Amino acid sequence: METLKRNATPIRMRNYGRIIQEMVRVASEEQDQEAREKMTIYIARCMRQKNTIWNKDQETGIARLREDIEILSDGRLDCNFADFEAEVAKNPPSQQQLSGKKNNNRQGNK
Repeated sequence: METLKRNATPIRMRNYGRIIQEMVRVASEEQDQEAREKMTIYIARCMRQKNTIWNKDQETGIARLREDIEILSDGRLDCNFADFEAEVAKNPPSQQQLSGKKNNNRQGNK
């Protein structure tokens, strides 16, 4: 019987998790600039959502996301392109996503 090997790579920013870290690595290796920008925007949206879950009282700013992406990518990903701010701000997380509660009430009672 073969045992599973644990991933020995440490998580650099625990509030984002290993998946975001891996997404940043893949995006930083992408050669096509347009695809790289789209991947960076998607990653920033995911990071923004995770930040709002971890830090419910604080607003997650675009500057913080830029900084964290540059740290996770060791400076290989650049967030200083025209559409970054507008695209990331487009889909703010909903109140239901922030609270983590589901409304299972089918009758609409409060």
